[in-house]
Amino acid sequence: MGTPRNNFQPPSAQHLFGTDQLGRDILARVIHGARPAVLTALLSVVIGLVAGSLIGLVAGFFGRTSDAVLGRLIDILLAVPPFLLAVIVVVSLGFASVNAAVAVGVSSVAVFARLIRSEVLRVKNLPFIESSYLIGGSRSTVLFEHVLPNTYRSVLALSALQFGLAIITISALAFLGYGNPPPSPDWGLLIADGKDFLYRYPWLVYAPGSVMVVTVLALNQFSRSISKGAS
Repeated sequence: MGTPRNNFQPPSAQHLFGTDQLGRDILARVIHGARPAVLTALLSVVIGLVAGSLIGLVAGFFGRTSDAVLGRLIDILLAVPPFLLAVIVVVSLGFASVNAAVAVGVSSVAVFARLIRSEVLRVKNLPFIESSYLIGGSRSTVLFEHVLPNTYRSVLALSALQFGLAIITISALAFLGYGNPPPSPDWGLLIADGKDFLYRYPWLVYAPGSVMVVTVLALNQFSRSISKGAS
């Protein structure tokens, strides 16, 4: 709850990020908005990872007809810009953060599917896979005990990268009004509320924007560290 007489206070020791037009502490709102930002982004990554992994596994491991059909599906999804696809899905489902998470997850399915497919194609032709078949291993045993464990590092790196991209995309949807309505402290909505006062009170935009940028950069660095560890 803000105090109107304390509106538009610049950053200070009392209010590190300043206050907004209603006298609310921006730092408190940014911290409060971190939870929905992280949870919705995490949900979108899980959706994209699960659906994309299933498509990629079937296409890469079983090949032939399934690879041809699912490969065309992946190509179609990749042909549509992810943000445009997310907007289409969230408009169809309704304006809410959960729906935004589902929309972003759907837009990332093709990325995960393409990576999983390529990793499965790389691993399934290695000598130890052929040895597993020779000693009597079934397809399910080879898939879950040998193929999947050798693809997880690349998947983890992509998941961390998509986590950061999901935060940006969900914030962009909230900025355009496709997320939770005000007074929700979603980071994109905080930036949208402050854009009208940008020239006189720039901290209304720069404070939440800086937190979002630092968070995404940290996730990108984490993704790079996983990729280096895998190489």
